[in-house]
Amino acid sequence: MAFNKNRMKKVLLFIVLVTIAKTYSQTSAAWQLVWEDDFNRKDIFSTAVWSKIPRCEKIDWCNTMSDHKSLFKIKKGNLILSGKPNSRRKTDPNQYITGGVFTKGKMYFTFGRIEVRCKLEGVQGSWPAIWMLPQSIKWPKGGEIDILERLNNDAFIYQTVHSPYTQKGNTEYPKHSATAPIRPTDYNVYAVEWDKEAVRLYVNDSLSLTYPRIPEKETEGQYPFTQEPYYLLIDMQLGGSWVGDVKPFKKPVKMYIDWVRYYQKTD
Repeated sequence: MAFNKNRMKKVLLFIVLVTIAKTYSQTSAAWQLVWEDDFNRKDIFSTAVWSKIPRCEKIDWCNTMSDHKSLFKIKKGNLILSGKPNSRRKTDPNQYITGGVFTKGKMYFTFGRIEVRCKLEGVQGSWPAIWMLPQSIKWPKGGEIDILERLNNDAFIYQTVHSPYTQKGNTEYPKHSATAPIRPTDYNVYAVEWDKEAVRLYVNDSLSLTYPRIPEKETEGQYPFTQEPYYLLIDMQLGGSWVGDVKPFKKPVKMYIDWVRYYQKTD
């Protein structure tokens, strides 16, 4: 058994190394900017690309979502999403409310490179995220790409891919998650590239994680990222089973999104 396990590790390591080599060989190929939003306007939603993420009950990442206008602003070319204590407890029982936007039903992305430049504030219990979900396939069958998740005031972020394969505990071969350092009080650029062969995640143009397709594991849902276009989500969250309880605070905690860019290969 030990021999077979070690042999499998070597095979998977070879696949990862080949994929990384392909990644570096592709860096010289040209990327063409096909869409961007730099938020140089007054109304976030005037471009008919973004919608407010609605609240969902009993699900960590969206159980504090609110459509309250104070959570959504554009200022100095930044989309600002906030989380704050809820002052309307008579009409909304949640202790905290948060803002999030997504492109669901309006804009979808099929392969390419997405970059988001943003700055994150933090409090104990804050959980901002930038991520992608498939157009219609239910989770986890359609996969999930987490470009950014930050907990509290950490000086690093998490980047992860999810699939039926990883949900069965297959998280190391190939590795499905990584952490990457950030400038915690400044802007950083978070990016994903994905195609038929791999998902690659970056912070400030530094490769953090390569998750390759393994043909032999396709029947187990190892690489679902070719089935459908994906939509983009950007949201603040406060509290949850992963980040833990929120330490009470008064001033809103914010995400400052400077721009979002989508590139595709020219050849």
